[in-house]
Amino acid sequence: MKEATSLLLLCARQELVLAVRSRWTQIFALVFAALALAVAGSGYILTGGHGVQDFGRTAASLVQLVLLLVPLTSLLMGALALTPDRGAAELLFSQPVARRTLLLGKLLGLFEALAAAQALGFGAAGVLIFQQAGSDGLGTFLLLGLGSLVLTAIFLGLAALLAAGSPARGRARVLALALVVWFVLVLVFDAVALGLASFLPSGAASRLLIVSVLLNPADAVRTGALLAAEGTTAFGAASLAFLRFTHGPVGAGLLLAVSLVVWMVVPPVLAVRRLGRSDV
Repeated sequence: MKEATSLLLLCARQELVLAVRSRWTQIFALVFAALALAVAGSGYILTGGHGVQDFGRTAASLVQLVLLLVPLTSLLMGALALTPDRGAAELLFSQPVARRTLLLGKLLGLFEALAAAQALGFGAAGVLIFQQAGSDGLGTFLLLGLGSLVLTAIFLGLAALLAAGSPARGRARVLALALVVWFVLVLVFDAVALGLASFLPSGAASRLLIVSVLLNPADAVRTGALLAAEGTTAFGAASLAFLRFTHGPVGAGLLLAVSLVVWMVVPPVLAVRRLGRSDV
């Protein structure tokens, strides 16, 4: 057990070094930091004021940015890192290390690299906000940061599931599948759920919307972040139906947490099983 843990951490450290050196990671860190700083300073300007938003307002404004950028980056970087060329795959998996250790170690290293990149963006915006507007809403801002890390873990797991045991497909195909997953979960899922709900009776429509919040990790993080930042004032139909079903914020938070934990655990487990059965 101790040896397996040491090997996993060694794989994670190697992947972390490679990811930090990657231009894609560096670009993501700089873009995320620039956008977070821009959001922190732009809210009052857009409403005719001036200065920097407090933590709560900045968190509410950053939600959509996090939901768009973090899943996309995690899927693409995961697909690039976890889909080796055939020759590289044969060499890698011929080593006296369990396949699950290699895969989980690479996932851990990628997660650490992306978490550091996001910490740079949130940290830069946080320092500016604290200096200019104080600490009001800091808890909400930190909760959004936690939600961003959860999304990173979930979509890296999905990337691993797409890439595991399929080097013959080629990296381009895995990248294309990753883009489809991002497009469906982040951009299309809500519109489809709302469209279907509009054709159903009230009770069935509410149940469909509740299920849609739990089945989509992006919706779960959005609902939790907006609930913490703005209460129910920014909720859409799906989130309001979910809140009524759970009888309040506490029940909603617990159910959202369970959904997100399942999303974090299941894709890596399936990826490990798929990799173990593949002929690489």
